Amino acid sequence: MAMAKQQVTEVTRALGALEDDSASVRLRAALAIGTTPDPRCVDKLVERCAVEPAFLVRDMLTWALTRHPVSVTVPRLLGELRAERAQARSQALHTLSKIGDRQAWPAITPALLSDADEEVARSAWRAAVVLVPEEEKDGLAARLATRLGRGGQQTQLSLSRALVALGEAGVPALASAATDAEPRVGAHAMATLRLLRDPDAGFESAIEEAKRVVALGGSGPQGPGREGH
Repeated sequence: MAMAKQQVTEVTRALGALEDDSASVRLRAALAIGTTPDPRCVDKLVERCAVEPAFLVRDMLTWALTRHPVSVTVPRLLGELRAERAQARSQALHTLSKIGDRQAWPAITPALLSDADEEVARSAWRAAVVLVPEEEKDGLAARLATRLGRGGQQTQLSLSRALVALGEAGVPALASAATDAEPRVGAHAMATLRLLRDPDAGFESAIEEAKRVVALGGSGPQGPGREGH
């Protein structure tokens, strides 16, 4: 009985510390909860993910959630994907990608993949390529390819990484997009094909090379290991 009361007290103390003004205190609290998982903490961890301002603390909150049973965490995180707050959606997607349970795949909707908030969309792309079943990779690649050429460099890089992670499944959609009449789309597709062929190539240099090809009216790379003629 005394042991049980002590555990309840420790859980209550750790949950309270997640609200502390000090980021270091919140970080230690998330670490403590993850080190000694307790399903009673899951709701609070998820709630805190939606509002936590410090990146390192958010990362620790995600880690703490991955330490808890999937049967408890995944349903709670899926509910967050419908939240109005963008950070709630983004962090839930990030955590689902870290958990890697494919029962979450149906919840990665087209709306999330094209979310108006760039961080949410980027998190959705990362989660999608982790969770997608093999037989649905082609469809995912085609949907991601519709986002080519949009956003700033970091957003474009995130999309390229997602498409590269799909491997050969991404090649048809990228090869088609490489001939798009919109120069930004074509250049982004070509740069992504180059990264797929040569993972060590820098994204910025790949983009610049692709822009030169587009400007000169070239066809660019057609896929991994193949050059256009």
